[in-house]
Amino acid sequence: MTLGLKEDFLRRGWLEFPAEPEVEAWVHHALPAALGAARDAQHRRRWLRAGGTWFAGVNVLPNGPQGQIGGGPALGGAAVGFIRDALGLAVFPLDQGQVSITYPGYPRCEPDETPASFGYRRDRDAAHLDGLLPVGPRRRRMIREPHGFILGLPLTMAEADAAPLVVWEGSHRVIAAALSRALAGHPPDQWADTDVTEAYHAARREVFASCRRVLLPARPGQATVLHRLVLHGVAPWQEGARAAPEGRAIAYFRPQLAGGVTDWLNLP
Repeated sequence: MTLGLKEDFLRRGWLEFPAEPEVEAWVHHALPAALGAARDAQHRRRWLRAGGTWFAGVNVLPNGPQGQIGGGPALGGAAVGFIRDALGLAVFPLDQGQVSITYPGYPRCEPDETPASFGYRRDRDAAHLDGLLPVGPRRRRMIREPHGFILGLPLTMAEADAAPLVVWEGSHRVIAAALSRALAGHPPDQWADTDVTEAYHAARREVFASCRRVLLPARPGQATVLHRLVLHGVAPWQEGARAAPEGRAIAYFRPQLAGGVTDWLNLP
């Protein structure tokens, strides 16, 4: 069974795991901490985006290295076991979790946002690849956060069309091939400082033309594992879609690889 799941994951670039009590117990302790972080004035000044309809909340979850929060349990469950046993990746120590919360009306345009930027968020779900950061005044894309996986844990209930997670199935293979070509000829110890902007943008266009767009709504107790190279984003909140009063809240973990950029690009 584990072998079949691994094959599915490496083909699709994502897996969803059914709700289970172990994860539900973790969510029970994580939710108050996550909502508290989202109400914090300093965090809101830094992380409230998209015209007030998205709290990005990077690294604001006050979790310990095994995911424990406020005396609660360590993070466990089938998704954690899959990452550890099937993928052979170290789950712990975890990074400080992201608290991503979308609200009705997402996305709205920021006052200083260009029409092209807002259109990309609205029409292409702000599709992006984690780990590539905009560097310098020209915001050139470089591999600066080489994480091993993305683990998503829904914290609140929301209907399927209330700004769910979106992935482009199989896009990790397109991205890997494009970045490998872009980095060919550069020594691996220079990969983190190599500009891959054009290769990344070309790969995104190929993904949009060739990969299936998949919506991944989920409820608390479930878990979603994304391949580190899969293109993903957030769909717009459809008019009339309902969710918990707090919005659609998801905690994300992305612990970085000990092998750095080389492992980020070359591991299966």
